[in-house]
Amino acid sequence: MTTLTLTQLLAAIPNKPRQSEYALSLTFKAGQMWGILGPNGVGKTTLLHTLAALKVPALGAIELNHQPITSLHRLKLAQQIGIMFQEHQDGFPATVLETVLLGRFPHLSPWEMENEQDLALAHAAIDRLDLSPFRERALNSLSGGERQRAALATLMAQSPDVWLVDEPTNHLDLHYQVAVMGLLAEQANLNKVVVMSLHDVNVAAQWCSHVLLLYPDRPPIWGDAKTLLTQQNLEPLYRQKLAMTRLNGKPLFVPVA
Repeated sequence: MTTLTLTQLLAAIPNKPRQSEYALSLTFKAGQMWGILGPNGVGKTTLLHTLAALKVPALGAIELNHQPITSLHRLKLAQQIGIMFQEHQDGFPATVLETVLLGRFPHLSPWEMENEQDLALAHAAIDRLDLSPFRERALNSLSGGERQRAALATLMAQSPDVWLVDEPTNHLDLHYQVAVMGLLAEQANLNKVVVMSLHDVNVAAQWCSHVLLLYPDRPPIWGDAKTLLTQQNLEPLYRQKLAMTRLNGKPLFVPVA
């Protein structure tokens, strides 16, 4: 079973003091769907980049299946950990299909071309994200929401054991927000580790099994979403008065003017 374990981890957040008492020691496990919540600038994106070994932590260690991620070859790490960034930069002109096929790169030998199985995985991801009409379209011709879905299709084609997703519902209309969150829930049900940064606490309440609450002025807390998503925990997190009701048995939070 895949595990991603943090031991006294302190992400190096720009312009933030090093405070070891705010360090994280927890394990993300296969089958769990985690939401990282907190106000702007608290370090949600930095934490995801650190978990993907794209940033060096200020303190602590990260282990993937009981192995330090620093000991793993970058290609081996990319086969097991995938990340979808919040913003998407076009490195070079490419179609949607060519972009999604980049997700297969970690699974190829040097100079090896994609085979039929790689193509099938890419086409399946494009179909799953409802991008079939744009298959041969240039990526830079798409809307923000379409590019967001293309990025998630690339991650799906990569087929990692750990999915790190920065703001998965960014730029998406309501229909695709639900579709994308449903896809991520499917991955958790397939025993993948899913860790997301989220701005919308109600998305976390509806979909996440676990949450990590990153406060700007006190130690973080983490655990079962049903237990932690309360007015008492969320109001100081966002420094905002909230009203709560329930929808289908799950909490729904509304900011009070």
